[in-house]
Amino acid sequence: MALFLVVPLFAGLFIAFTDWNVVSGIEGIRWVGLANFQELMGDPMFWSSIGRTLFYAGVGTPLTVFVGVVLGLALNRPLPARGLLRAIFFLPALVNTVAAGTVWLLLLHPTSGIVNDTLRTLGFSDPPKWFVSQEWALPAIVLMSVWIGAGYVAVLVIAALQDMPEDLYEAATLDGAGALRKFTTVTLPGLVPILTFLLITSFIGRSQAFGLIQFMTAGGPGDSTTVLSYYMYEVGFHSYRFGYAAAIGVMSMLGVLVISVFFFRLQRGRGLYN
Repeated sequence: MALFLVVPLFAGLFIAFTDWNVVSGIEGIRWVGLANFQELMGDPMFWSSIGRTLFYAGVGTPLTVFVGVVLGLALNRPLPARGLLRAIFFLPALVNTVAAGTVWLLLLHPTSGIVNDTLRTLGFSDPPKWFVSQEWALPAIVLMSVWIGAGYVAVLVIAALQDMPEDLYEAATLDGAGALRKFTTVTLPGLVPILTFLLITSFIGRSQAFGLIQFMTAGGPGDSTTVLSYYMYEVGFHSYRFGYAAAIGVMSMLGVLVISVFFFRLQRGRGLYN
């Protein structure tokens, strides 16, 4: 824990207050105080990358959780080959990023992809260019991330559903509650703890997104998919400004902390067991 968590954390915090290019070695570290953070406040690329991160995480997280909950509710019902269906929907979470990205590059190819071919068949003469379009590249990555993450959400939702106390449903039935009433008064409150966990962890994961974006678009076209974590990578490993990159990381950590606390407070008192 000390070697791989505590030491890197405090080292990153220290580096954020320095000017260091790594090449110069330890003796090349120069203390600059709050200069990196002051520069961040006037960096337009920093603010635009925050906006793209909020879009990627703010749209992708609730959409993934929503699709996962719908899948979980559907796959918790008595269905033929239910176990096989659960495995199929969970499979994208296990697929290597490069393999999944290759499939989606083929599916969303602007001229020969099956998605655009289908859209043309339906009458759309100018379908989106997806990963080569500044307008559609980030939404395409959001769509892909939902496909990857929804099955994982569904598995945890199914586990929570199977842990629901049956006597509450029986009591609701005796009181004359219909399916919708049971969902809003028993099922949904019972899912609040797992939904809170999924929202927080999913948001954190998306705010740190790198591998998917690196493989699919490398931050492009232009800067349309340069989210905060990718911008931090470019500043550190392309420009060798590791102090400035660490400052970006600190700001990202603080932002995620604030949003996580917000999610925790939002769900307080709303769960079935509160």
